[in-house]
Amino acid sequence: MAGNTPFVRQDLIERAIGQSEPWDVIVIGGGATGLGTAVDAASRGYSTLLLEASDFGQGTSSRSTKLVHGGVRYLRQGNVSMVIKSLRERGRMLRNASHVVHPREFIVPCYQPGDKLFYGAGLKLYDVLAGKRGIGRSVLLSREEVIAANPSVRTDGLRGGVLYLDGQFDDARYAVNLAKTCVEQGGVVLNYMRVSGLLKSGGRVDGVVARDVHSDAEYSFRARSVVNATGVFADSLRQIDDEAAPSMIRPSQGIHLVLDRSFMDSDVAIMVPKTDDGRVLFGIPWYGRVLLGTTDTAVDTIRAEPRPFEEEIDYLIEHAGRYLRTQPSRRHVRSVFTGLRPLVSKDDHDTKSISRDHVIRVSRSGLVTITGGKWTTYREMAADAVDHAAEVGGLPAAECVTKSLRIHGWTEARGDGRMSIYGSDRPAIERLTSEIRGGNRKIHARLPYTQAEVVWAVRHEMACTVEDVLARRTRSLFLDATACRDIAGGIASIVAEERGMDRDWARRQEKSFLETLANYEVAPVGGDGHDLPQIGGRPTRLRPEKAVASSTEGQLSEK
Repeated sequence: MAGNTPFVRQDLIERAIGQSEPWDVIVIGGGATGLGTAVDAASRGYSTLLLEASDFGQGTSSRSTKLVHGGVRYLRQGNVSMVIKSLRERGRMLRNASHVVHPREFIVPCYQPGDKLFYGAGLKLYDVLAGKRGIGRSVLLSREEVIAANPSVRTDGLRGGVLYLDGQFDDARYAVNLAKTCVEQGGVVLNYMRVSGLLKSGGRVDGVVARDVHSDAEYSFRARSVVNATGVFADSLRQIDDEAAPSMIRPSQGIHLVLDRSFMDSDVAIMVPKTDDGRVLFGIPWYGRVLLGTTDTAVDTIRAEPRPFEEEIDYLIEHAGRYLRTQPSRRHVRSVFTGLRPLVSKDDHDTKSISRDHVIRVSRSGLVTITGGKWTTYREMAADAVDHAAEVGGLPAAECVTKSLRIHGWTEARGDGRMSIYGSDRPAIERLTSEIRGGNRKIHARLPYTQAEVVWAVRHEMACTVEDVLARRTRSLFLDATACRDIAGGIASIVAEERGMDRDWARRQEKSFLETLANYEVAPVGGDGHDLPQIGGRPTRLRPEKAVASSTEGQLSEK
């Protein structure tokens, strides 16, 4: 289908309910894995419907470290096969979505004797494993060369470093582009369509019941195969299918802090392969800010809107000061965001050692569950899931074509400047900017986005709420939570006008968004994070006994 296929929610709902035959594949979950699976299925010619309970990428998939990488730490773990697979997929993402994914230089600063040779050798192996898919060779740097490349690095005891290249992207923007790609391939994707049950015939799953979060209308959709791609909530849907299903997921929480660019005024990122407790630390330029992460904390409670623990915030601030010339403090944090990784459980309770590889399970009733993995390998995971779904559903054989499938927005040459992230949509957004009143006006002095981008998000990217606009269509909430507090009411008014909603709706939207925003703000004084009141969605037990509504990427409803 053409790249200008309409992407309007109500039109897609009508297509979904107008389908007379069972869908070949229904995908539950609108994160990286679910969207990738839907794109793969639709591009093979299978009739495909994706249902997401919240917004596309609302959960883990918009809260990554923004890297498309082989995983240097996997080399340290000896997981060479994961590195090779990830580097292969990194190359495909750079080629098929060059408007969203781009190379980024990293420096590993070295302070101990032997570090430069040790990490240099490891990164040379990284180069070799990348082969023809490599994006640049690693280089040993002297102390002076490290300082010249990134003057923000702490110089006390600095002995030199290693320069290497990896990929960087905007995860939420990529997710929206995948959703559009699926529609262009003939599929249907719906956000805010919560699956509330599984349909069965003769003991086999053959469809779902879903409720529109906005209208409260309930629909039944039949399918030849159903894929559970609900991330950290995968066990909950599996246990709706089979109450005796054992848990697969051991969730791990990771947080990131966003600082002003002044703390690392360089386009070269920093990677510390091993802090004193064995974790990896990144400092990465991102949209005029510095992204600092990450943590790896086992959690026993899954929340739709997870909150950072105070000790996680303190850990990142303290360790940033060990490798940056200027020690940041809590008052310097523009935003903090938290994601839950759906790690596949093993006996080892150390989440740093639990598998990041993906796993597929097919239940006795035919429900296909895919979980684990990471953004970089989403395409390969999706292909595996569709292969299983086709077998379960008895679908005609069809080859996977996504190795070379260009993602929505792809252009021959990546443009310059911030707007290049929109790729082939950029000219239309620029026209809209000149067509609407105040289109070129920035939404806040500390944010780069314009009112035209807000309108575009609602009209053409299925943004339904203030959070959709400020967290995922733009990255405003991740870049500056306080600025978003200032503009929440104004953005609510724009969204309401575009959607034909009244002032009461806009006020409710503003209130709801401000409740969510509190999870992104850092208090000036630390405390025991476990005792902080929860402001986001209410906790969800890992093994709900009476879960009747399945989520997707980010939510689960219980009764």
